[in-house]
Amino acid sequence: MHIPLTPPKVEDLLHEAVKTDMLQRILEEGSGVMGDYLHWDKLRHLKTPEGLSHEQWWLGLKLARTSAYRPLALRAIDKSGFRYVLTDTLFEKLHQIDKAASGAIAAADEVTNPNTRDTYLFKSLVEESITSSQLEGASTTRAVAKDMIASGREPSNVSERMIWNNYQAMRFIREIRTEPLTPSIVIELQRILTDSTLRESDAVGRLRRYNEPINVQDVSGKILHVPPPADELNERLKAMCAFANEGDSKPFLHPVLRAIFLHFWLAYDHPFIDGNGRTARALFYWCMANRGFWLTEFISISRIIKEQPAQYAKSFLLTETDDNDATYFFESQLSVIERAIRNLHTYLKAKTKELYETEQLFNSAKKLNLSFNHRQMALLHHALKNPYHAYTVESHQRSHNISNQTSRNDLEKLNGLNTLDRKQQGKAFVFLAPPDLKLRITQLVDKP
Repeated sequence: MHIPLTPPKVEDLLHEAVKTDMLQRILEEGSGVMGDYLHWDKLRHLKTPEGLSHEQWWLGLKLARTSAYRPLALRAIDKSGFRYVLTDTLFEKLHQIDKAASGAIAAADEVTNPNTRDTYLFKSLVEESITSSQLEGASTTRAVAKDMIASGREPSNVSERMIWNNYQAMRFIREIRTEPLTPSIVIELQRILTDSTLRESDAVGRLRRYNEPINVQDVSGKILHVPPPADELNERLKAMCAFANEGDSKPFLHPVLRAIFLHFWLAYDHPFIDGNGRTARALFYWCMANRGFWLTEFISISRIIKEQPAQYAKSFLLTETDDNDATYFFESQLSVIERAIRNLHTYLKAKTKELYETEQLFNSAKKLNLSFNHRQMALLHHALKNPYHAYTVESHQRSHNISNQTSRNDLEKLNGLNTLDRKQQGKAFVFLAPPDLKLRITQLVDKP
């Protein structure tokens, strides 16, 4: 992992600029602060404005940023503060997320309709649980993990346990989303996430101790970040929760930026032996839901992060190496959220098309249209694409957040209409998708 080069010190550059009578020219070039938010590690490779060195160009940008910095509550290990610049890019991204993810704007019918929202919520919780765990090393395939969660079976290895725990943690977040954040909630969240997955089993559900120093390293063992010492963690955790619960802070901090920085804060402090990344991302979801961004429940940020894990790590490093400037992390995570929202709408559009195609099979038989509910239609479409797939009362129940009896009624009716095959498996029944399902549906439709 490439660690961004630490920029030259502004004090040294300023002293040189005054000495060479270049300060006025440098200040004029500093207006580029509202354009691309460049780090020194990238800027030093670009073509400079005419007549300026890279160092002078950097000084101009830094002076302009300094006048625009807004403070953040987190203190670095050396007690210096974190800050950010509310750039045009941040403004625009926040505006788009405000429109797309809060209650003020109507979203797709699928996630606002009470008959279907639980189906899509289950899918999103599963997706985030899988990818967040995979970011931390879980290796189980998506298909196996989905089947485990849907069926409710016990995890069979550590990777499956990580994913199962993450799913339970996301459900826990939903339950407490209206409550203020407390240190005990954060610790309980880590306990849920790491239960039965750590070699040091007593590290579950507690902060790391003074004799447990840890570093954040890349795969080659290179140290990327040294967290604060253990004796500071209690007070830092209290400060983080106070920040999370703040209402109208001065200066104003947009609630989406607050959620993103809560994510950063937990990851920066690294208060646990393990599970810090998963806990940080879960806290982001809590904060977004707590501040009314309900559509966030239906997206997976970890899926986007997993596509570019190096970029995720780099956004932390850019912030730390440039005077604790969180603008880099904000820009990176806002892009992640935007992409996750776009992915959701693409997914919903595809699912709507799929359900429409399934419904077309029933168009010539009105009574069948009225006979199948949205859950059964969704299952039939899945079954058309997945011959021999096994459905159980429990998996159908979990997928749609319905009662056991309602789930049983759905499946028994599909079996009664010969669209699912029922087989005995132990003491229970499973319902199998027949390979000739399309033919069976066609025969149903053609019945007088």
